[in-house]
Formats: sequence, C-alpha cells, structure tokens
Amino acid sequence: MDLILKYFPDLTARQIEQFAALEALYKDWNSKINVVSRKDIDELYLRHVLHSLGIAKVIQFSDNSSILDVGTGGGFPGVPLAIMFPNCQFHLVDSINKKLKVINAVSEAIGLTNVRTTHSRVEAIDETYDFIVSRAVTAMPEFTKWVKGKTAKKQRNELKNGILYLKGGDLTEELKQYTTVKAYLLSDYFEEDFFDTKKVIHLPLKHN
Repeated sequence: MDLILKYFPDLTARQIEQFAALEALYKDWNSKINVVSRKDIDELYLRHVLHSLGIAKVIQFSDNSSILDVGTGGGFPGVPLAIMFPNCQFHLVDSINKKLKVINAVSEAIGLTNVRTTHSRVEAIDETYDFIVSRAVTAMPEFTKWVKGKTAKKQRNELKNGILYLKGGDLTEELKQYTTVKAYLLSDYFEEDFFDTKKVIHLPLKHN
C-alpha cells in the first residue's frame, strides 16, 4: 500500500481505505478462485494495482467518462482505475464468469458503485465508450478488430478517445501499421524494476 501512496500522495481517505482493503480481499478470493497467479498475489500492489494505475499517470479521466475494460480477469486495470476515478463509469467484461464473481464481491466489499460487469466476449457488447482499456490480452491488430465501433463520438478528455493498452516488451513490429499510436514508458513514472519494459499504448480510434 505504501507503493500506491508513494506515487499517488493526494488520494482521499476513502480511496486509501479502498486500496488498502484490496490485498486481504484478493488473497481470500484467490484461495477459492485463482484470479491472480500464485507468485503475483504477494506482490499485488506492484504487479497489479500500481501497474493498472500506470494509465492514471498518462490520463486523468474527466468526470462522466465511460471506460470499457476488456478481458479484465480479476479486475485489472478496471478496479484500481474505478477507485482512482469515482466519477467515471467502468464496464468490466470477461469471458470467464467466475472471475467476474470475484470482481463483484470485491467491488461490493469496498463500496465501488461505478463498476458493472458482463460475462461476454467483447465483440457482443453493443455500446460505445470514451476509452477501452486492457492488459495485453492479444496483439493490437486483433484487439482493434474486437473493439471496432465501440468508441464514443464525443470527446471529453485531453487524449483522443480510443484504446489505452498496458503492454511490455518490444512492440515495434506489432504497432508499425498505426501512424497515430503513442507509447508512454511506465519507467518514466515508476522507478521499480518491474516497469522497465512496461508501457501504456494510446491508440486513438474514430467513432464508426
């Protein structure tokens, strides 16, 4: 938890309380339903919570923004972002229902009212959002196909509506076809070695 306060010192008392509650809740749920890998659960704040909040270093979502989290798994990046931006709406989607059960229980336990979950493939979601977030569920060309037509027309943020993707490694080949893509290095914001090759990829998408 100190790690979160190190990089986000201006959290409200409520946000601190919510972030602090995550470790015990996820450890308890992880013993029943494996949503976080065994080796990662002891580093939940570094590898999952802070990693998710890398997006909050790149953008401060305007109030009333809507965000779709694709392949959310145990709720990352959606749950930490929902705590960080209580005046935005988050829709967390995954094809594995038992993981959503954990998200719903965690959200209820910490009083998150701006999160909803849907058990579905993302292609079947028929709504539009300001941003679509995810953590490396597939290569970007495939991902853009999945989320085609799901970007809202109206702009309410400094960054253009589109994808905010958490991914690591050399992405030159994967992203070469996109002229408007921008990569933000998480090592510019966080000093821990874990973030050395991690990035937030912003790809604007037109409403269509």
